[in-house]
Amino acid sequence: MTAVTENDLKRLEDLIVSGQKAIESRLTAIESRLTNLENGQKAIENSLGEIKGDIKALDAKVTGLEKRVDDLNARVNITTIGFLSIVGILVTGMLTIAGKTVFFP
Repeated sequence: MTAVTENDLKRLEDLIVSGQKAIESRLTAIESRLTNLENGQKAIENSLGEIKGDIKALDAKVTGLEKRVDDLNARVNITTIGFLSIVGILVTGMLTIAGKTVFFP
């Protein structure tokens, strides 16, 4: 049928070589993208560690603030009870005086 010539073999060899070069360039691009992804992942992991530390610090601050709010609530309750006690004593005294003047003129 057809005889394979030296020229045909050279063309096939050139096609194979160019295909290998294309594959190698694509693999190099993929490897560089993979390296970039790995670097990004490491950066994200580092940021995550920093965020966890910040969250712990914020938790400690929130706990301190909760304690202070509880202390303020206790103070307000004591003040309210004291104020109402004084008002109650004054009202009782005024009613006593009013009762004595009305019933015992």
